[in-house]
Amino acid sequence: MKELILYLIAAVSSLIILGYSVHMFVTGLVSPETERWLIIGACAAGVVVIGLMAWDVMRRRGGGRG
Repeated sequence: MKELILYLIAAVSSLIILGYSVHMFVTGLVSPETERWLIIGACAAGVVVIGLMAWDVMRRRGGGRG
């Protein structure tokens, strides 16, 4: 259970840093609407990658299917 809490904290903080880094990179270069969509896209890709990593950990420990 402690492990799950640590993984969740790491995942949330990683997504916040990812979104903020996109914001810092593109602010002033594109319109605010485009910036918002870039942040959403980057965070969605981050969620997919974090989900794949979590699935791999569960699979390796015998808790997942596959």
